[in-house]
Order: sequence, then C-alpha cells, then structure tokens
Amino acid sequence: MTTLPIHDALPPLEQALQTHTRVLLTAPPGAGKSTLLNQPWLKNQKILMLQPRRVAARMVAARMATSLNEKVGHTVGYRVALEARVSAHTRIEVITEGLLTRRLQNDPELSGVGLVIFDEFHERSLHADTALALALDAQNGLREDLKILVMSATLDEGRLARELNAPVVRSEGRMFPVSINHLVPKPEARLEHTVARAVQQALSEQTGDILVFLPGVGEIARVAGLLSASDVIILPLHGQLTSTQQDAALAPAPAGTRKVVLATSIAQTSLTIDGIKTVIDSGLTRKPVFDPVSGMTRLTTVRVSRATAEQRAGRAGRVSSGACYRLWASSHALDAHDAPEILEADLAPLALELAAWGVQQPQQLFWLDVPPPPHWAQAVQLLQTLGTLNDKGSITPHGKGVNGIGAHPRLAHALLRTGPDATSSTSHGALLAALLNERDIFRNAPPNEVDLDDRLRVLHGGGAPLNCTVDRGAVDKIKQQAKAWALPP
Repeated sequence: MTTLPIHDALPPLEQALQTHTRVLLTAPPGAGKSTLLNQPWLKNQKILMLQPRRVAARMVAARMATSLNEKVGHTVGYRVALEARVSAHTRIEVITEGLLTRRLQNDPELSGVGLVIFDEFHERSLHADTALALALDAQNGLREDLKILVMSATLDEGRLARELNAPVVRSEGRMFPVSINHLVPKPEARLEHTVARAVQQALSEQTGDILVFLPGVGEIARVAGLLSASDVIILPLHGQLTSTQQDAALAPAPAGTRKVVLATSIAQTSLTIDGIKTVIDSGLTRKPVFDPVSGMTRLTTVRVSRATAEQRAGRAGRVSSGACYRLWASSHALDAHDAPEILEADLAPLALELAAWGVQQPQQLFWLDVPPPPHWAQAVQLLQTLGTLNDKGSITPHGKGVNGIGAHPRLAHALLRTGPDATSSTSHGALLAALLNERDIFRNAPPNEVDLDDRLRVLHGGGAPLNCTVDRGAVDKIKQQAKAWALPP
C-alpha cells in the first residue's frame, strides 16, 4: 500500500481503537484519512465508511482499491443511491450517509460489521447526525463491540470528545503550502463575470489545473459560457451529472492542455482531483433552509464558513504547492463553522425514521444539536396528517410502508395512495413522485405553457412540446428513481 501521511498516526489510532469503542481522528485536508484499516480486533468483520456524497464515495473506494492493486468491488466496494459495486469478497464498503440509516433500520445489530467510519463529519449533514445517533444507540443496546471512528479535518474536537467520551488521535498530515490571494469583486459586478476574470488571471499567473467553487448549477453554466481558450478544457462537476460526466472532471487533463473544473460544494471534501494546483473560491454555497411557518424548504445562497474556506483552499495543496484566490476581502468576517443541517432542515423524514426506530422524542438519542422544537412539532403534525404517526407519535402500519420507500414522506405517502398502478416503475405514480423529487426534464420551459402531462408524456416515451428541449440525463435519472421506488406487485 502507498505510504500516506496518516501512517504516522496509525499506531496511536490502532491502540485507541483496540481499547475504546469510540475514537475521534483529526487530520488536515490531504492527509490520507481514507486509509484502509485492517486490524485483528475486526475479527474478519466489515468496515463501513460513510461519505457525504456519491462522487466522493465512488472516488474513495476507487483510490483504496488501487492501493491494493484491485478493482473496485473486490476487497473495497461502494454503495450509493441507485448504484453498487460490491461482492462476496468485499470487506470495506464506502457508502453514502443515508444508506447507513436504512441498513440500521433493517438490521439494528449491524451484523458482520466491526467498524463504522464517519468521514468528513464536520459537514454535519442531517443524514450523518441521524446515522451517528442510531449507531450509538445500537452500540449502547445491542453491539457493545461495535467500533465507531469519527474523522474530519476541521472537527470541533473538544466538544465532540466530551460528548462521546472518546479519545482524540491527531495526524499532522502533509499539506503543501497554499498561498492565499484575495480578489475583491466590484460592487456592481455579477458573480459569473468576477469568477471568469479570476480564472483568466489564475491561468496567466499559475501553472496546472484550476478548481472553481460556485454555489450552484446555474452559476456553473454561466461561467462556462464566458470562458474559452484553445488549450483549456472547461468541465462542470455537480451532483446532477452522471457518474461518467463526474469522472471526466476528476480525470487528468490530456497532455498539452489545462482544465478548469467548475464545481459546487461537492468537490470541497474527500476528493483529490488530478492536476489541481489552484483554487478559486467564490465564498458562496447553496443550502436548503426549512421554514416551519410555511412548511416549505427553499434553497438559499449563503456565505461559507472559515472551516469550509479552509477545506476548499486545501484542494490546491494536495499534490504540490498551490494557490487559492478568494473572491472577498481579507477583512470580511466568516462564521467559524457552518450551521448543522439539523437546525435548518425539514425534520419530517427524521421524525419518521426515529418513530420507525421506536423513538418518539429526539432527546432519547444522542445529538450534538437537538432538533429545534418548532421544526420538530411541524414534522410530527405533518406525519400525523399523513397517517404515518398516531396521536401518541408512534409509527403506524402506513408509516412503516412510507418509511420503507426511502422518499420524502409526502412523496412516499402519495405513491402508496396511488394504489395498484404504483406497482409498475412506468406508472404515473412512481414517475410523478420521481419527477417531483428531481430536476426538471425540460430546459428553458416557457412559464405556463407546459405542465405535468407534458412531462409524463416524455417519460412514457412520447415527444416533447416544440418549444422545449429535453434534458435526457434528467429523464434517465427519473426513470432510475421511479424503478427504485416502484412497489412490489
């Protein structure tokens, strides 16, 4: 196996895991935290490693498999939504966070699993917090031998160590120096023009490839439209792309060319993109924020935290010294950490998961941040209206069916209520639920001129209205999701 910086921390880490069931590991970006752990105390059981995103799960699994001179799916495999590469030989499964919750619901003892690794835990996604709460509950009540390792580059380690009663192991890692440059945008300048100018400046001042962080897909498309050069390849990287398209952004640029990767926050952790020596950080990200008054979730563009800015800059120092251009003044104050998703999210899926686990109140489990009471009350009220919880907060038979589908309770409830027609992945029910859950299949659809019937017609193989361009990637993803959600006959 290739020597990685974390190897210096392996002896104390191995000792901590030998004598404790909960351990924290802190290491800088690029320190190789995704190292294969194969210790005698595992007793030939599996390791589950959680990643916050599909592309990171696939890439981490690929890198670990390469270090063993194997293909993905042998000793190291992965499971993500709608895709899996595992075999009977797989001992390490890299999975997205929501899949651990599903696995725990189906098998609370996590049979055959000896270690659960929460990587990049500092992102504090709702899925990660939920999975940790259930894993700790399973450890306390069913699996005293289960090991839990929480890893991150920017953990609030003091608080987490106290809450978990866990030792902390630190790896100094190996980060190449990254110079920080602040480019202050003009007040009247649009984001895409500011970013495009920064890219042109970085291309002239730096060598190697460039990774640009933007808040969303729309900004990526607009910046791409402003960039053009004969020896530069412009590549998007975001969650709406296919695996093949994401892999293209991660692959080395052809000889004699440079690449500029325009990415959302999908690229700020776990990923090492070959050739990247420069990062351009817009300082913005997009996150869902739930309004308990309206019961709706909206995407909001917000400033990144210092921890996130540090993570992003670290992408430039993975393989050599690099540079980071930050598009804000050095005097601009950033919050220390991003707000945990649990404080701002729609909690209906969480409330249903906990009810399925046998918990009516979140305080019965471990949380670094307890779900806000107004959000929790809103969630319980919705679930009772849908008939998934009874008046005492316990899950109903209908609720068990809804939770088993894996969609948001609103969508799963609607799917179950469509009746026998929902037994087919090409039914209106399954397709409509997937359509409402994914991005629109029409690009630049004129307002009020197309409706759901037009979209369902395309999903059933029909033609699109003359004034609409069909996003075939979105169509394929919706059909995949509908197939996954289709009910057994």
